[in-house]
Amino acid sequence: MQRYGIPLERREKISLTVVFILFLVVAGGLARLQILQHPELARQSENNRIRVVPIVPQRGLVTDREGRIIIDNRPSYTVAVVPAEVSPNITLPNLSVLLGLDTTEIRKRIKKNMVSRYQPTPVKRDVKFETVAILEEQMTRFPGVTYQMEQVRQYREGLIAESFTGYVGEVSQQDLKRAGVTDLRLGSMIGKKGLEKQGDHLLRGWEGTAYLEVAASGQVLGPLEEKEIRAAIAGANITLTIDIDLQQACAAALDTFCCGAVVALDPRNGEVLAMASYPGYDANIFSSVVPESLWQAMSGDTTHPLLNRPLNGKYPPGSTVKFVTVGAALEEGIINENTTQKPCTGGFRFGNRVFHCWQPGGHGSLTAVHSLEQSCDIFMYQLGLKLGIDKLSHYYARCGFGHPTGIDLPGESPGLNPNSVYYDKRYGENQWTRGLVLNNAIGQGEILITPLQLAQFFCGLANNGVVYRPRIVKMISYPEGQERTLSPQVSFTLPFSTKTMRILRDGIRLTVEGEHGSARGLKNKRYSIGGKTGTAQNPHGENHSWFVGIAPLEAPEIVVCAIVENAGHGSEVAAPVVGKIIARYMEKRSAPSGLSMTDEEDKQ
Repeated sequence: MQRYGIPLERREKISLTVVFILFLVVAGGLARLQILQHPELARQSENNRIRVVPIVPQRGLVTDREGRIIIDNRPSYTVAVVPAEVSPNITLPNLSVLLGLDTTEIRKRIKKNMVSRYQPTPVKRDVKFETVAILEEQMTRFPGVTYQMEQVRQYREGLIAESFTGYVGEVSQQDLKRAGVTDLRLGSMIGKKGLEKQGDHLLRGWEGTAYLEVAASGQVLGPLEEKEIRAAIAGANITLTIDIDLQQACAAALDTFCCGAVVALDPRNGEVLAMASYPGYDANIFSSVVPESLWQAMSGDTTHPLLNRPLNGKYPPGSTVKFVTVGAALEEGIINENTTQKPCTGGFRFGNRVFHCWQPGGHGSLTAVHSLEQSCDIFMYQLGLKLGIDKLSHYYARCGFGHPTGIDLPGESPGLNPNSVYYDKRYGENQWTRGLVLNNAIGQGEILITPLQLAQFFCGLANNGVVYRPRIVKMISYPEGQERTLSPQVSFTLPFSTKTMRILRDGIRLTVEGEHGSARGLKNKRYSIGGKTGTAQNPHGENHSWFVGIAPLEAPEIVVCAIVENAGHGSEVAAPVVGKIIARYMEKRSAPSGLSMTDEEDKQ
């Protein structure tokens, strides 16, 4: 019998052949699944059943020298997604409405932070409890979404302390590429600036790991019994050399100005007692993802709140560095303590230009110590010419200018200490004149310093020439119970003899206590104080106001350096700022038992 022209017997043979071929295909597929792909499929099945959850350790606390908290942690919730469990058409639209993020931003954050398709990937930190409650109640609307309680950094407000605290942020690809980094993952938090960055390896601790059993629907069934939990190890606590009372005094003293900085050091050991950069920013905003609009506003602010002025603000020092010029001339035998030069008449002619003194009527005939007392420019011009640019630059370098102080904070600027090599590169070989040294001799011209460098130099003047490396960490307390107290380290010694140091110290004293002292308004009957004013020309606006103060003069315990930008004369603006901070220190020093006047509950 035939149908469509094909004999029945032949059609039966064709059917058997097709069935046999289909059998071989199915059998081959089963063999491939059970034998060749079995390990990979088993792994995927296991991953679908197991959710690996990181246990974030408590980041170490940071306190001031008296145990009062500067950086703390507070509980918060972080919403994350497990990429392998996400339903694009259900999860993302619903999560977008819940978190106030568009789906594009959610996808971007998943891509940025994803370690594995089967591990939770942070999407938004520091969400409200109400958000978590909605997730818990309406889980079917958010397949693949989970949340976890974490600790968020909390920075004490009102201290303007960002110049040393810094802040934390999410780990980036650049962080992972750093040499020696083996314990970071995308989505975790790491120190980005300041102490948080410098001490991150101590503060961060070590993450633990928990394993949860998950149903095919994404529902968490509970801990996976065959996997042992690896506990997290908390970070170390750090005690700083900072005194909160002085830090608050810095914030109050700068609050009436546009921009400025203060550094207070103990000259006996290099401890940073206070450090403020104004205006600052609220480090708490970095505890979550910073909106692009806010970051752009901060970056574009003309007052530069992100600039760490104590470490990275580069300014001409003005008259504050006349001690280097006089000290160098004394050491080189150009003058002695009784030498007088051409009298100051208010101007000094060099070539066809007249270089002026800040005092138009002049200071008359002066010795070295009285040139410092009255801050005479004409006296310094003459010394600068006799020293020459390279000799002056040599002494600047030996006094700590032109290279970082080595403070235990990241990103410090070296400033600029020009010499003949610098000028040859800038203007061409032999294309500049000796007249450039006149400006450098009074702290103008190309020389640029940081407030920390200037404070360090005056610590040497206060401490008989010995300069300790500035440091902000006083003690480290490890979670196991051990404590390590850091010792002072001598950085260098000023290049001045005992005789020269005596003359320079007299200049410091007469600046405040002398009849013609440029900061005599700070003189008081309660304690002795000395220092140096500075008014630095600023090509971008009004003059910068400098003052560095030392107290008590008979046995110095504190050096305070302040700069107020675009504010005028150092004696009128920066000197009162420093005076207020030193007054706070001396007030606290004389209090019964030296107790702090802030609440004891700060230590809790």
